[in-house]
Amino acid sequence: MIRVLNRYLFRDFLKSFFATLFVLTFVMYVGAVVQAIDYMSRGISGPLILKIFVLNIPFTMSFVIPMSVLTAVLLHFGRLSADGEITALKACGVSLWQVAAPFLFSAMLLSLVCLYLNAELAPRSHFARRQMLRDLGEEDPLALLDEGRFVNDFPGLKIYVGKKSAEHLEDIILYQFDERGTRIEVRAKAGRVAFDPGTRIMDIQLEQVRLTEYDKDEPTNLAKARTLNADSYPMRLDLRQMLKKAKINKKAASMTFPELVDSLRHVRQAFPDIQEQNIPRMRTKLAVDASKRLALALSCFSFTLLGIPLGIRTHRRESSIGIGIALVLLFVFYLFIILADSLVDRPDWRPDLIPWIPVLGSQLIGFGLLHKHR
Repeated sequence: MIRVLNRYLFRDFLKSFFATLFVLTFVMYVGAVVQAIDYMSRGISGPLILKIFVLNIPFTMSFVIPMSVLTAVLLHFGRLSADGEITALKACGVSLWQVAAPFLFSAMLLSLVCLYLNAELAPRSHFARRQMLRDLGEEDPLALLDEGRFVNDFPGLKIYVGKKSAEHLEDIILYQFDERGTRIEVRAKAGRVAFDPGTRIMDIQLEQVRLTEYDKDEPTNLAKARTLNADSYPMRLDLRQMLKKAKINKKAASMTFPELVDSLRHVRQAFPDIQEQNIPRMRTKLAVDASKRLALALSCFSFTLLGIPLGIRTHRRESSIGIGIALVLLFVFYLFIILADSLVDRPDWRPDLIPWIPVLGSQLIGFGLLHKHR
């Protein structure tokens, strides 16, 4: 009887899960549709646009699957509780753990799927998508700049950025060179960037600048170099040809999990140009990214374990109640992820452990509530 019952309940749950998955995926891709229309207006072919968005599917699915699991579980068990089916099952001697077992097992399988997405498929797709956007001239040059290391990808330029946040840069070192050697060296404490995608012109307003211009005939002769100090200094870079030739370096989001772990263990080898003071920050950033991937994958199981008793306690058939609870829980979960990202400058606070708080907390609370309602 239990097997037949679980098959019936699980079939009904799958309908809710796939319906939720479809709706959430559609919502996530609304902005992408607008971007696709913009691409078409620029003359980019339809098959190429389709390929770009197909490459974004693994990354999107890594977020949408846990969200869909939580929403479907809350809706499914909220309806069972409202219809009195949970009470009837208990009266027949069926424990809540027996009812929950196939859902928890399915959540474990979905966690494995998300783990593969986060560890392998999504990073590879993310990197391939960045390369394709670069070839189309759509890549934001700021995305090519990695914090804490020199970037040699732009022909004629070598750029170092200690920290970046949106258009704001800190600890900037920039070298302009030709076939004879370095022509100009610029060091600035901070800077603000404005990039025009249409003209591919990047304007950088540097602050607290020291500029050294080397002699064009003898660039290695420091006696002939001229130095200028200024409170602000504007620079304009024409990136039309540079972005076409620029090589894409792998960022943390584009690394597979083995590559991420290897970079975490050997930061100096992975980022040979990184400055000494930025090594702890880079190591923390990589550790946070690794923790986020694992926590996001395991959230399918955690959400299911927590969602089953919460759905029963709501005792409502209305989908709005279940969706509302799901949104609150998801907000709390991603709030911890955002908090971990914001604390990478404080390695001593161990921000890499923060993404695990909602995961382990959900499991403990869910287990306790299930045990109470058994």
